[in-house]
Amino acid sequence: MTLWSLLRSPAEQRIAGMPVPCSVALPDGQRIGSREPRLLFEIRDMRALLHLRQGAIGRLAEDYVEGRLDIQGNLHDLMAAAPALLRGDPTHETHGWLLGRVSRTRRAIWERTHHSRAKDAAQIQHHYDISDDFYALWLDPLRVYSCAYFSSPDMSLAEAQQAKLDHICKKLMLRSGERFLDIGAGWGALLLWAAEHYGVNATGITLSRNQHAYVNRLIDEKGLQGRVKMLLQDYRDVDESAPFDKIASVGMCEHVGRPNLPSYFAKMRRLLRPGGLMMNHSITAGGVENGEVGGGMGEFIDRYIFPGGQLVHVSVMMDAMTRGNLEPVDAECLRPHYARTLWHWADALEARLDEARRVLGNDAEKIIRAYRLYLAGSAMGFEHGWTSLFQILAARPAECVSTENSSADRMPGARSDYPYNRSYMYAGNTAIDPVNEVEHANGEQHVS
Repeated sequence: MTLWSLLRSPAEQRIAGMPVPCSVALPDGQRIGSREPRLLFEIRDMRALLHLRQGAIGRLAEDYVEGRLDIQGNLHDLMAAAPALLRGDPTHETHGWLLGRVSRTRRAIWERTHHSRAKDAAQIQHHYDISDDFYALWLDPLRVYSCAYFSSPDMSLAEAQQAKLDHICKKLMLRSGERFLDIGAGWGALLLWAAEHYGVNATGITLSRNQHAYVNRLIDEKGLQGRVKMLLQDYRDVDESAPFDKIASVGMCEHVGRPNLPSYFAKMRRLLRPGGLMMNHSITAGGVENGEVGGGMGEFIDRYIFPGGQLVHVSVMMDAMTRGNLEPVDAECLRPHYARTLWHWADALEARLDEARRVLGNDAEKIIRAYRLYLAGSAMGFEHGWTSLFQILAARPAECVSTENSSADRMPGARSDYPYNRSYMYAGNTAIDPVNEVEHANGEQHVS
């Protein structure tokens, strides 16, 4: 009996239980599974059949990228079928006590060795500096590479991304003339939106050389020199001598590392003036204890997409904020919004695969295969709750405690700009004079 035949029967059982008709083509020409499949797995290497039998979908994704497996069919069908391969909940560790302890020890060592300044810079550049033109193929025109906000169901991706930018600005209660810091500013969408629509003096930082050059070109083209600047800088090196009024951190915490989160938020506190606000928008883990999504999916993302990235549960994020002496004042879960955002991205890339190959050149095939599975697989993960997305608004409490109680003043005990009334955050998505609307609705006066 050959190894192929030993693996064939368990693999056949797994294929039979799939919610989408599937079949597997073996190297010897044999086929197992449905006669009319919507998904065809063409095995090129025995390891791929072993991973199929094990339900290790992260390893199967690696097999696809490395050419040990080909997959024919629609990505939506593939993601509908993939969860059936798993042997357990990917937000929980499935091994026993001893192996679990070993895994946590290895994870702790990994966490503490992957976030030096040099490594963080290299890891960010590995991901974001692939090719600006590649990202432009499937992102919206503003190149917003984070969860959109579909405040109405008929929004396009571009409209939802603008709604997200405005949603963040409203939550931060940005006012003309304030000093605003965008940590991990990407291709500059939020930085420029805040400056152009809210009149702030904006500073952005990034470790991506491509993004730094791109945003500085936009600043010049828009004539925003003197009001907006983009720095190639590590967050740990931002000058604390002149505190900012407001700070946004969008898609940044995923790169910080769990042990560094309290010191990260402590740094944010030092960068904020007393009473100032910080918006933290980040992907969070679906499980409380797991350090990455199971089934090998976390390992796949670390190897091919975001080296050094790490997710934590929202409770850990809140704890780290508090340890950094910030006061969380509002939290909003946008998990379904990110699933929809990712499907927009995945479908856009699928429609422009030939262009992506031309843009990427010699390394195109591996990168495209990795990103096809990453985008669609991430959409699946958000749909199933294996990962989530939270916007958490936090304040640096001022030492002076308000004791007034009138419609024109803050509540007694207020120690920040936050009015302790969330209605101003969710009253539409227009950027037209939001400051006056907030002050009229809440009787708030800006205290500098």
